[in-house]
Amino acid sequence: MKTPLISPWRAGFLALVLLLPGARGLAQAPVTPGPEHEALKRLAGEWVATIKNEGGDSKGVMIAKMECAGLWLATEFRGDFGGMPFQGRGLDGYDPATRKYVSVWVDSMSTKPLMFEGTLDKAKKTLTMTAEGPGMDGKPAKYKSVTQYVDDDHQVFAMYMVGADGAEQKVVSIEYVRKK
Repeated sequence: MKTPLISPWRAGFLALVLLLPGARGLAQAPVTPGPEHEALKRLAGEWVATIKNEGGDSKGVMIAKMECAGLWLATEFRGDFGGMPFQGRGLDGYDPATRKYVSVWVDSMSTKPLMFEGTLDKAKKTLTMTAEGPGMDGKPAKYKSVTQYVDDDHQVFAMYMVGADGAEQKVVSIEYVRKK
């Protein structure tokens, strides 16, 4: 049996967009990046990562570039996590309707994506986001990520698991330095 090039769901959605006059009008509405997207654009480039967790320090590389008409920052991360090869990909954007930053993260240690949402504190240069997804034991868990933008060439990321009591346990921290 051949694998279809496009899923039946996507084919149906595409047909709907192309055939319905109202849907075509929505598809043609111009969407342009705003100042929040410009903030994401400044993160484009290659970053050297120092990963710190219970298993000790390790290294990695993150490559980030703007895609989809400047609306999304696409990232690819490769490194070592707990002595094992690790790969992850992210899409970061801004939703003007909710006035929140949004992010989707997938990696080589999970079969479910994490969908984050959060806000940027411009004065503190800190992006705080939350998500719900599978925990290390496979059960539902809450996550919090905090990224501090130290300057144009340095950022510090920390990921926490949030317990039912609200207590936060740091899972990993990553220091990024822009490669020049």
